[in-house]
Amino acid sequence: MSLLVISPGKDPEAWVEALKEQHPGLNIYVYPEDHDKEDVEFALTWNHPRGIFQNYPNLKVIASMGAGVDHITSDEELPKNVKITKVVDNRLAEDMGTFVLSLVLAHQRNLLHYRESQINEKWEPVPYTRNNEVKVGILGIGNLGQRVAHKLLQNDFKVIGFSKNKKEFENVESFAGEDELDDFLEQSDILVNMLPLTPDTEKILNKELFEKLPKGAYLINVARGEHLVEQDLLAKVDDGHLSGAALDVFWEEPIRDEHPFWKHPKIRVTPHIASVTQPNSVVPQIIENYERLQEGEELKNEVKRDRGY
Repeated sequence: MSLLVISPGKDPEAWVEALKEQHPGLNIYVYPEDHDKEDVEFALTWNHPRGIFQNYPNLKVIASMGAGVDHITSDEELPKNVKITKVVDNRLAEDMGTFVLSLVLAHQRNLLHYRESQINEKWEPVPYTRNNEVKVGILGIGNLGQRVAHKLLQNDFKVIGFSKNKKEFENVESFAGEDELDDFLEQSDILVNMLPLTPDTEKILNKELFEKLPKGAYLINVARGEHLVEQDLLAKVDDGHLSGAALDVFWEEPIRDEHPFWKHPKIRVTPHIASVTQPNSVVPQIIENYERLQEGEELKNEVKRDRGY
């Protein structure tokens, strides 16, 4: 049995080295080098070419290189009998928590405003709110969302969470299901989107949702660009209903040179760096699942294909 690494546009060398270190006898192929397709039962991938897994008759597992799996599940030609796994990593969660906290603090203390003031050589003090006066709503409070909530609570922010099914977290008010979404949105001074990308959540950050947020609310999107209707965001920021947004993910990455987000004074752009997978940190769980497959054992962090996450 062999493991195939497919990551077009992403240098696989660090992954291959980490895999060999963790499992010295492992036979590894790297796409697109020549290899025996019938020998491949396990694939490790990020943004594979659409339909490519149809060429592997004995493939049993497709492992994502990161926490997200929409780059896999969006492939309409994905073999139906193949299992999918995702990465669950404390370091990724810690990085995400730190990043979101930084964006929340930067907004709450008006740092983007002061950056613009400095560029324009203007001395413009503005009022600010204290942490305990701000309620942050986490839209999609899963593994990463829980770590974000923990970071925010440590810094005295009020935190509420929304998920598909009811979840209980200490000091976090939980909302679940369509019936409770409006109540959740109406209380979110800052909305942090951390939803998985599925057909149900694509374009969920739209005009209708924004209008349910309090006037002056702020959006942070660290999930997927496809969650956001970009023109709706620009319209609600420009009409003053939203105070601005911090965006780390986009429909097209990198965004085009002439994109209106680049120079918008109330929109902060970062290049998809909220939390970046480190091969040495996550390869042990990849190897564990590889060995579990060989032993016929249940895989860890398996994705429920009917839900898409």
